[in-house]
Amino acid sequence: MTRLFASLLACCFSALLFAQGTDATPGNADGERPLRLGNFSVSLAVKDIAKSREFYEKLGFRVVGGNQAKNWIVLQNETTTIGLFQGFFDKNSLTFNPGWDHNKKTLPAFDDVRDIQQTLKSRGLTLTKEADASTTGPAYLTLMDPDGNPVLIDQHVPKPGK
Repeated sequence: MTRLFASLLACCFSALLFAQGTDATPGNADGERPLRLGNFSVSLAVKDIAKSREFYEKLGFRVVGGNQAKNWIVLQNETTTIGLFQGFFDKNSLTFNPGWDHNKKTLPAFDDVRDIQQTLKSRGLTLTKEADASTTGPAYLTLMDPDGNPVLIDQHVPKPGK
C-alpha cells in the first residue's frame, strides 16, 4: 500500500511540475495563434549519401522519397523524417513543409508560406530568402535562428483556398 501511495504521489507531483512549467494557452505571448508550419524534418548535409543512408537504415529509417543518384533522399521512421543531401548545402537545416502532414499528404487547411512570411516579418524576423508574394503555387523562404542554424519553410503544394 505504501508503494502504491508513493507512486501516486510521485505521479501527481510530476503532473504539477509539468503544468507549472508549460503555458497551456494556445498562441504566443501576444495572444496570437501559433503558425501552422506543417511537416517537420531535419535536412542533413552529408559527405557520403550511401554511407549515411546505410547508417540511418540501421536505425530503422526507410527511404520514402528522393533520388539517391541525384544526391538526395528522404527517410522516415514512424513520424520522424530526415533528408540526406550531398553537395546541396554546407549546414544541417530545420525544414518545415506547410500543407503537408508527415506522410506528405496535403492538409485540408494550413498556413500558406506567403502568409507565414508576412507574419514572420511583422514579428521582426529577417528572412534570408523570401517567397514571391505574387504567386500562389509552391514556394519557400529561409531564415536563420539566433545560433546561425538555417530554417527552411518549403511549401510544395498550392496556396489553400480560403
